[in-house]
Amino acid sequence: MLLTIDVGNTNIVIGVYDKDELKKHWRLSSTVTRTSDECWILLTTLLQNSSNMIEKIDGVIIASVVPNITPAFVRTIQDNLKIAPIVVDSNLDIGLINLYQDPSAVGADRLVNAVAGYTMYGGPCIIVDFGTATTFDVVTENYEYLGGVIAPGIETSANVLHRIAARLPKVEMKFPPSFIGRTTETSMQSGLMFGAVELVDGMIHRIEEELGSHAHKVATGGLANLIIPYSKTISRIEPMLTLIGLRLIYEKVTAAS
Repeated sequence: MLLTIDVGNTNIVIGVYDKDELKKHWRLSSTVTRTSDECWILLTTLLQNSSNMIEKIDGVIIASVVPNITPAFVRTIQDNLKIAPIVVDSNLDIGLINLYQDPSAVGADRLVNAVAGYTMYGGPCIIVDFGTATTFDVVTENYEYLGGVIAPGIETSANVLHRIAARLPKVEMKFPPSFIGRTTETSMQSGLMFGAVELVDGMIHRIEEELGSHAHKVATGGLANLIIPYSKTISRIEPMLTLIGLRLIYEKVTAAS
């Protein structure tokens, strides 16, 4: 079985694959700094409670955008599972041509999403990921990572508004009953939620205009299921896109070695 670990700024998503079938997955907080021992306790708790999967793990791949968490997972996997995990970064040969001005500046999750999006849908492809940031990643028809767009995430924007504006409350992430808010809460919800929809559709339009062609489009991330039904440009949602990409990269790297 393959253990996939996606360490984001807000969440850690862990998945276990049996060949190409995702058997189990979990979403945990990444805001807590953990030692390698704590990471091992976390993994054993999850995997032993799921048909004792930990004994069947024979491969591990990690994508992380949180440098202070990555070494703890690497150490605990090396020490306890006796496996050298594959860690995705810009130096790993994943088959994707990275055209970013500084290839090392592209987050591992964005590269993984690019691999998954292109493999599943072809190119050109635009992947929208609703996370701590809302990111747009563009892959050409020739399997080149062209670049993208980084915007504040919906929950990030909501938290900043609540924190810096004394009279603005913390609001639930849901669409209000009308576009024009009649209370402070619904006015904020309109700005956040409908604003996210307009951001997505507007950015997609501009990206395709610059590409000079239509692209395949797919959304992922925590709030994709909430936002995309209101979008005029995206209909595909793949919640596990990053884990799929990790599996595909693991298969390519191990096949080449």
